[in-house]
Amino acid sequence: MNERPERKLKIAMLGQKRMPSREGGVEIVVQELSTRMAARGHEVTCFNRTGHTSGGTTNGADFIDAYKGVKVRRVPTLDVKGFAAMSSSVIGSFITALEDFDVVHFHAEGPCATLWLPKLRGKKCIATIHGLDHRRAKWGRMASWYIKLGERTAVKYADEIIVLSKNLQKYFLQNYGRKTVYIPNGIDRPVLREAEIIKERFGLEKDGYILFVGRLVPEKGLRYLIEAFKKIKTDKKLVISGGASDSGEFVAEIRELARDDDRIIFTGFMRARLLSELYSNAYFYVLPSDLEGMPLTLMEAMSYGNCCLVSDIPECMEVIEDHALTFRHGDVRSLRKQMRRLLADPALRDSYKEGATDYICGKYGWEDVVDRTLAVYYRQLEKDTGK
Repeated sequence: MNERPERKLKIAMLGQKRMPSREGGVEIVVQELSTRMAARGHEVTCFNRTGHTSGGTTNGADFIDAYKGVKVRRVPTLDVKGFAAMSSSVIGSFITALEDFDVVHFHAEGPCATLWLPKLRGKKCIATIHGLDHRRAKWGRMASWYIKLGERTAVKYADEIIVLSKNLQKYFLQNYGRKTVYIPNGIDRPVLREAEIIKERFGLEKDGYILFVGRLVPEKGLRYLIEAFKKIKTDKKLVISGGASDSGEFVAEIRELARDDDRIIFTGFMRARLLSELYSNAYFYVLPSDLEGMPLTLMEAMSYGNCCLVSDIPECMEVIEDHALTFRHGDVRSLRKQMRRLLADPALRDSYKEGATDYICGKYGWEDVVDRTLAVYYRQLEKDTGK
């Protein structure tokens, strides 16, 4: 940690759906950064959207003004697919441009489309690109164009761009000649829990299921996962835990695909204790994604000591190194083969469980992420003072 005393900053964060929330990786990152910065004495304001959550309901964050020392402000949001992020970030950008903030921190590509507004008013503007959102299959042509506009705006106007993976760092350098700062996500060591509520609600026992956790969107590879699992003879269940994210039609599609196999369980969006129980008791965790930024659910699964099976995309490989099993992304046969290996060989499964927690929690820590992010803020602010 930087030992020299630093002045306390007024920081705005926008681009997340809301804070506090676990609706996606962006929300988790904003929550961890903002609350830890506030604990260090900085004045942090998070600009939340209003509307429905990934679970299809309103969220407690819609009705609070502060959380763990962070100011929470709600901005009007057009609760329509493709327009929620745009409408909230436009209004949030106007507010941050007019008010007294030292740093305005944008999260995700789309919200960066209006980054130039606070920049025009002399604010230091930082962009964290969590992933290449314009490539996500759920977006139509217009939404993808707008998200890509956000990417180009960040490249042109952001004082600094933070990326979560080295693959993203390479992308911006090759496509725009823009250097970025690599700051990966963090993780905390969790408390393991027995299968109590999940046993009562879903009939799940320890080691009795394979687990997927994430948003139910096409790029997560759920079609491959369901197709692969349906042809495996096993008494274990496949638990798919997560909510829709502007992807209702896709969710209906995969539910129909799984309809004739009663071993497949959709839990919906899970919070706190229930999610902890799911991670704590899985036989193994699977992430078959085609596209990721830096997969926080994978890091969480490893922090609980899970054996993990992941697609061989660079963003997953960077996280796991040699501490998890992989398959060829998009290849149902390869995924099925590796799932069968782990089901047939508990000793192989156990070999990947051993040391997973120490590895992931030793490599990635939230306090280090906060240190490095604040260093980016101060470096940009010092440019104006000539220090």
